[in-house]
Amino acid sequence: MASPSTVVDEEIKAATEEEAAPKKVRGAGQWSVAWRRFKRNKAALLGLAMIGSVLIVAIFNNAIAPYPGRPSPDAFKPLYEGEAGQPPSLKHPFGTSRYGTDIFSEVVHGTVYTLYVSLFVTAIVIALALAVGVTAGYLAGRVDDVLMRIAEVFLVIPVLPLILVFARIFQIVFSQTSFTLPVLGISVPIGLTIVVVIISVFGWAGDARAFRGEVLRIKEMEYIQAAKSIGASSRRIMLYHIIPNILSTVIVVATLTMATAILTEAGVSFLGFGDPNTVTWGYLLNENLNELSVSWWAEIFPGLAVFWSVLGFNLLGDGLADALNPRLRE
Repeated sequence: MASPSTVVDEEIKAATEEEAAPKKVRGAGQWSVAWRRFKRNKAALLGLAMIGSVLIVAIFNNAIAPYPGRPSPDAFKPLYEGEAGQPPSLKHPFGTSRYGTDIFSEVVHGTVYTLYVSLFVTAIVIALALAVGVTAGYLAGRVDDVLMRIAEVFLVIPVLPLILVFARIFQIVFSQTSFTLPVLGISVPIGLTIVVVIISVFGWAGDARAFRGEVLRIKEMEYIQAAKSIGASSRRIMLYHIIPNILSTVIVVATLTMATAILTEAGVSFLGFGDPNTVTWGYLLNENLNELSVSWWAEIFPGLAVFWSVLGFNLLGDGLADALNPRLRE
């Protein structure tokens, strides 16, 4: 039987060896590394702050705007007070239009529709692009050939003229119809929704090709081959192994798609093919274009709002692309 002193010596020796042994450090996960990289990118943080400001304005638009949005008669209150076409002042920070509306209020209320367009276009585009890109990349062969030829057709056709034509056709048919979103509680004319769908239908092809490229790289990895060897179905592999591993690419593409959606809708409305029942930023640009030499503020501030949101999404997207790129070193 060992003596007490021997037992104490052995315990001291074991404790000393345990302290001297190198401790296992758990490696940081992909998302932790990405967040650390993102926080060091000042441009990305600026983009996040810019988009955050747009989101806050959209949520609290009724509290921020001094006048209600159209078609409320109170939206034209400056006209009744003889303040139509006034330059920026303390009472009207962005001035008033020749129609007697407060430009600041119009821009604030238009933020809601801007987010509506960007979110719904992005949701539809990403869903279509994922379905086509993942299916084509994983199944390959004839399926890949057919889907990619369809995508190439959408890439080579003149998108903007077709968007304008379809937007005009559906505006004529559904110009007087509207519905209410139960979540946001705002009335959105169906004409704007038609514009959203048209932009989405013609905007998925490029993203689908990007996703296909990622799938072609990932499907040759060992864990995909292991899933095949144990009998996992193609559907299960695509849903549970492929898509989660291209999520970083999907996030970056979605962010940049939001910027494209805002710019496209503003361009369509500016050209006069947007929804005439919805006062978006592009609608304001179109409405006040002829008065640019007289009331420049009515044109400049909606344009700056478009610039602010598009720049914010692009800075955020570039920052996410750098942060989520596994090839970049810490």
